[in-house]
This record gives sequence, C-alpha cells and structure tokens, in this order.
Amino acid sequence: MERIFNFNAGPATLPLVVLEEAQREMLNFKGTGMSVMENSHRTKEYEAINSEAEALVKELLEIPENYRVLFLQGGASTQFAAVPMNLVSADSHADYILTGAWAEKAYKEASKFVKTNVAASTKEENYTRIPGTDEIKVSDNPTYVHLCSNNTIFGTQWQSYPDLGNIPLVADMSSDILSRRVDVSKFGLIYAGAQKNLGPAGVTVVIIRKDLLEGIPSNIPTMLRYDIHAKNDSLYNTPPSYSVYMVNLVLRWLKNNGGLVAAEKRNAEKAAVIYNAIDNSEGYYRGHAVKDSRSLMNITFRLPNEELEKTFAVEATKQGMIGLKGHRSVGGIRASVYNAMSIEGCMALAEFMKAFQSKNG
Repeated sequence: MERIFNFNAGPATLPLVVLEEAQREMLNFKGTGMSVMENSHRTKEYEAINSEAEALVKELLEIPENYRVLFLQGGASTQFAAVPMNLVSADSHADYILTGAWAEKAYKEASKFVKTNVAASTKEENYTRIPGTDEIKVSDNPTYVHLCSNNTIFGTQWQSYPDLGNIPLVADMSSDILSRRVDVSKFGLIYAGAQKNLGPAGVTVVIIRKDLLEGIPSNIPTMLRYDIHAKNDSLYNTPPSYSVYMVNLVLRWLKNNGGLVAAEKRNAEKAAVIYNAIDNSEGYYRGHAVKDSRSLMNITFRLPNEELEKTFAVEATKQGMIGLKGHRSVGGIRASVYNAMSIEGCMALAEFMKAFQSKNG
C-alpha cells in the first residue's frame, strides 16, 4: 500500500529514506551476519553507532565542550523524577513554569521528592499561550528552573527562552528538539524522548552540563544517576540499542539535509501552510494557541462544533491522513508536523481543510 501522511503526536512519522536504510540493514548490519537488534552492545560495531550518535547531536546543536550527551531509557517521564533527584539537595528547591500537561506532570513528580515552586503558569487560560518574561516570578535561589519547550497537547511553543543569569534552566524538549537552532549554553540540562523528532520510542536523550554531574547524591537508584551513565558513555547496562541505531540514522539524515538551519526553515514553511488555512477560513477554523505562542510542531484548532470535528477526522483518514483527532484536554483537531513530515503532507491537509469547509461550511 502507499505510505500515508502520519500526523500522530508520537510515535511519529520517520523519514522514508531512514526506514529504507534500516530495512536494507535489518538482517545483516555491516557484514556482521546479524541485525543490530541481535548485536551485543559491547561490540565495536555498536560502540561506533553510540559514539557517532553522540557526536552528531553535539555537531547539529553546536553543543559546547562542557556538556555530555547521554542515551537513556524510560522516556522523558522518567526524567521528571531523575532531574530533581540528581540536582536538588535536601536544603534546596526547584522552580517550574507550567505551560501544559507535561510541564504539570514534571512539576507534580518533582514535588514528590523535593521542594518545588511554581514560577509562572497559564493554566487558568487553558494553556493558550506561553507566559511573558514579566510574569515569571523566580523564587529565592532555586537549584534550577524547569520548562517544557513545546506543548504537544495545546500547540504552544517557547519562541525565546528566559534569561535566568546563573540559575540553570532545565528543559523538556521532547517534541521540538533538533527542529530549530537552540543556544544550549543557556541550559543546564535538556532532555527529550526520541519518538517525535529523533527516531522510534525507546530512548531518551539527555544533554547535561558537566559541572552538574558533580555532587550527585549516592543514595538515589543507580539507573537514575547521570554521573554513572556519563562515566560509562551510556553503556552502563544494555541500552535500547536498536532505537539508538535509528536515532543515529535520523541524525545523519538531518545533517545531510542542511542541518538545523535548513530544518528550521522547512518547519516554518510547513507550519505556515496549515496556519494560513486556519487564518484564511474566516473563523471556520479557530486556533487554540494565541498567534505569538504558536507551535511549529503541533497545530491545534477547532471547528464550529464537535460533530464536524469527528467528521473531519474520519474523512481525513479516508484521504490518507491519520492522527488528526485532538487531545481530550483541548478537543478539536491536532496536526503534528515534526521534522519528518513532508511539505506535501501539510499541503494535502491544507487542501483538505479548504474542501471540507466548502462542503460543510
């Protein structure tokens, strides 16, 4: 059958050329006579994959020398607990900026282990926007300030990041990592599940400043300790090897297609196609996010009523576009257009939107 346009929020679409390369190497990777899935993580073949993936993340994001890149398990949700357990001492605390469901979850999880403070929140507005700099009230000397860079459910994204001086900024970048250029030096730690922009589910990338690896409490579980994973180059135990292999192929694809400068340009153009369809619909389609907080990764909008929204999703599926039903927190429609979504997919959706409005408006 033909490939469809996959607008799911995650696991998300992957570049076709990456899938084809993985297909070619599935049974016999680099002449080993076996799949990467069967290969020991202690072999030179797998260690080469692991090393190349770390080097490509550093190259693409232009990460300074005083950072490490780790490949861990447990998804970004495990980092909700790992971050405070590693970084916050008994006599300190952390601040959280709440801009959506995942930022809330991170805050609630951290609150189980350490003292926490809400520095800003747009919950009362159903997370339609990112808070302004003047709304962020950082408490006295927090260990870090945490935010979620892109909010998949509500379709909002930080356009620029707050300057916190010497306070480390920690970011969950699961849904927009490597979709645009980022000044990593502004962050103490970045973490991201792979299954939206980087590859398949199963591996989580952590980018951590080296000084934060010092003084990690010895009484937290070994598998949650960043220093242990850094010391062992993410090979302390058996890693999610096939997921890391797939991430490496995606990283190569990004590099070969112009890096993050080109990715950022493509993503802006793709999102504009759908946002233009919303903005030119004379109110038939209504975006959830305010314009200056709009996400380039997750585009959320409503139709005149829920019945039309259900019909829209069903008919779009028949046209080869899946995953458009919005999250129950927002309702409506959500189009996730991560790195691997093509401009053709966005144009197909925009044309469908116009035709649907013409037929049902």
